[in-house]
Amino acid sequence: MDNERIILGSGYLHLKLFDGKLPTVDEICTEETLFSYISGGATLEYKPESYEAKDDMGKVSKTILVSEEVMLKSGLMTFCGNTLEKLCDTARVSYTEKTGDKKRRRVVKVGGVSNQKGAKYAICFHHEDPVDGDIWVMIVGNNQAGFSLAFAKDKETVVDAEFKAHPMDKEGTLIHYEEDVLEADTAAIAEEK
Repeated sequence: MDNERIILGSGYLHLKLFDGKLPTVDEICTEETLFSYISGGATLEYKPESYEAKDDMGKVSKTILVSEEVMLKSGLMTFCGNTLEKLCDTARVSYTEKTGDKKRRRVVKVGGVSNQKGAKYAICFHHEDPVDGDIWVMIVGNNQAGFSLAFAKDKETVVDAEFKAHPMDKEGTLIHYEEDVLEADTAAIAEEK
């Protein structure tokens, strides 16, 4: 029997443009793909929808799965204009030229349905645990929640992102969950084979 884990703590959110091939967790969880440091952890939600057909007397029934929805939610605590471009499919980023003592600026324009890119991203949440082993949760999708920027005098600005999963392969997979196998579990795995 596999040992049960007690999962404590948050992790890191990595993001990479999805090119049709799902990266491995080692390929996506790099310093270059670190999307944001997060606040409030991350939540993965899986919601199945089923249909039940049953007779009037309640003696026979049949239930089938008709749809599934997966959302990966997290609060982004560090961000810039390039982050907003990945959160909003109609966002465009450009840069001004440095003139005299005026600094170069990043300009983000948001909106205009005709500016929609249709971009999908591989999004991986990496929970590090030196005791029980690491866990990775990966989806392919994009932010479906829009964004809100609240500038308060006594609190950091956190952008709440909700990434809706799209099928990542021909099997319709919505979630790729991966975890380190603990040494105590290795013997049990060998016995199962």
